[in-house]
Amino acid sequence: MTGWEYGSTIRAPQWLVSRAHWEAKRATTAWNKEKGSRRNTTQSRMTQEQCTHRNNVQSHELHHRRHGQPQNNREGPETGGDSEFLQPLYAKEIQSKPGRPLFLQSSRNVSVNIVNSNNQLLTQLVTGSSGFKARGKMFEVKSTSGKLLFSADEQEVVVGAERLRVMGAEGAVFSKSVETPHVRAEPFKELRLESPTRSLQMEAPKGIQILAEAGDIQAICRNELRLESKDGEISLDARRIRLMRLPEGKASTSSSSSGTRQTVYEVCVCPNGRLFLSQAGTESTCQISNSVCL
Repeated sequence: MTGWEYGSTIRAPQWLVSRAHWEAKRATTAWNKEKGSRRNTTQSRMTQEQCTHRNNVQSHELHHRRHGQPQNNREGPETGGDSEFLQPLYAKEIQSKPGRPLFLQSSRNVSVNIVNSNNQLLTQLVTGSSGFKARGKMFEVKSTSGKLLFSADEQEVVVGAERLRVMGAEGAVFSKSVETPHVRAEPFKELRLESPTRSLQMEAPKGIQILAEAGDIQAICRNELRLESKDGEISLDARRIRLMRLPEGKASTSSSSSGTRQTVYEVCVCPNGRLFLSQAGTESTCQISNSVCL
């Protein structure tokens, strides 16, 4: 047979067919061995990294829906789309592709639990429709440079920022005492310390200083305003001192002068320390105008 036509059958020798079957079988066997060895190596490496009884990702527990079929590579399973896991997922690390965000979405909540070897809860992070909850021995917030901004534990709450600003209309409410080395208002703002229904006390063993470098200081009360110094003195140091609304003592009729009314007064002091005014004369008139002291 010198040629062949389209549709005809060409039969190969029997030794050539056997040779081809043998080569194909050997290639298939070698490929299966290589695949099994690679799978065992990957599973061994993943098992050593996490624990002795769980793989990095247990494939028999990955039941998912929608698109995003997981594909195995050297670093572990990889999915290219949205995946929904209906069974527990155990993994040492879950990360997105470089430059891509990582989204965790749930219709109820997302919980992150840290447990010890006895499966006891140590730290918990829960985000749900009702809010954000964190549970642990300590909570810290740091800046990108590592500076402590906020920390809280059972003993104290520390604010490490340069300034603590309270924006609420009611300000800051403290049910207990407050200890601070410095209280000041913002520039060009007023500082107001108020106790609407009770008293306001400021105590310091070495002194309290109230300073207004460019304004006034007012102390207003409904009843008594008392300045008391147990072992020292009270100094009024100013160019002008005004004592407003002091009562004026009335002189007796026999000792009163019939001249014009004086516009200059003396400041007199009663035995109980009360101050009053008396019309000035050539001599002191406090004694004859002491009706206020009676």
